[in-house]
Amino acid sequence: MRGGGTLARTMAGGEVQLVDLVKRFAEFTAVAGVNLDMPSGEFFSLLGPSGCGKTTTLRMIAGFERPSEGQILLDGVDMAQIPPHKRNVNTVFQNYALFPHLTVEDNVAFGLRYQKATKEETRDRVGRALELVQMAPFAKRRPNQLSGGQQQRVALARALILNPKVLLLDEPLGALDAKLRKRLQIELKSLQQEVGITFIYVTHDQEEALTMSDRIAVMSQGRVEQVGPPQEIYEAPATAYVADFLGVSNLMDTEVSGGSAAGANVKLGEFALVAGVGDTDTRGKAMITIRPERVVLETGAAAGPNRVPGMVERVVYVGSILHVFVNLAPGDRIQAWISNDGDAMPFSQGTAVSVYLPQDALRVLPAGGEAPVDDEEALPA
Repeated sequence: MRGGGTLARTMAGGEVQLVDLVKRFAEFTAVAGVNLDMPSGEFFSLLGPSGCGKTTTLRMIAGFERPSEGQILLDGVDMAQIPPHKRNVNTVFQNYALFPHLTVEDNVAFGLRYQKATKEETRDRVGRALELVQMAPFAKRRPNQLSGGQQQRVALARALILNPKVLLLDEPLGALDAKLRKRLQIELKSLQQEVGITFIYVTHDQEEALTMSDRIAVMSQGRVEQVGPPQEIYEAPATAYVADFLGVSNLMDTEVSGGSAAGANVKLGEFALVAGVGDTDTRGKAMITIRPERVVLETGAAAGPNRVPGMVERVVYVGSILHVFVNLAPGDRIQAWISNDGDAMPFSQGTAVSVYLPQDALRVLPAGGEAPVDDEEALPA
């Protein structure tokens, strides 16, 4: 997506703050005291499985749901009880909601009729909005003559033409095929940087959140588990839930018996390890985690610190990476990712290996925390 001239430059961002935000549906609490600060011009993602409260939170920001408690501040003004049409925000939905009987340019111009724009102003603003999303050549087409990606661009242009301070996006790439979705992730982030307004994006797709976001809030059961930049959330998860939900993580129960400047002394069965990062001051029952790309598989005879013997259960070829599943001697099952360098597979089912868990990649987490379950809920997500 490329520049749209004045349209991109005239859009001003808006700061969104959620203060003790609560939403109840009868006896069910969908959002349970959320506090978030989304600065002006940030691409902020709400990430979590179905039923975690992310869509309900977005709908409250949009004004489609009234909060049971709490505040929704837009540039310091509480909008919690203000109707949707009086909030300077706009929403892009997964189904795009385009009018099938209108052309692309008429769909984009639809909202301007309520701003009483002149024909000349409307024509100028529609042209800039379509140029911004690279849809100017398709101005005379109708939605059924467009691909899914093109329809998504039209929905974005229709939202941006109204110059909102905040753009809310409710899984807008969810209906697209995987290859197109990956390409539009990059384009959507580029568009957000160009127009410079606040984007609040709801998704259950971890890759989308990691690819596009300046910061991510991981949600579970109506609460925020952790907030931070993508790299921090991925590399330094605060809880087992975050580690398990965001990407692939090897989680193992352990006992922390002590520690030193090097890290925490942990036991995996009868094997002593040192975990160098995370909650290394904790003692007693805890969990350790390591990402599969940091696990190193060596020949069965390899020895040294932070190594545990194991046996390869299976190897899965996924193109650029080999996923190797290993049963460790203490009974845990972990996964290692090996870059595909074009040579023959280095390991096969039944191969005895020594599994090296680098100290600087082995993280201590508080004990407990359930893995997320992506089940469909009757109430909003």
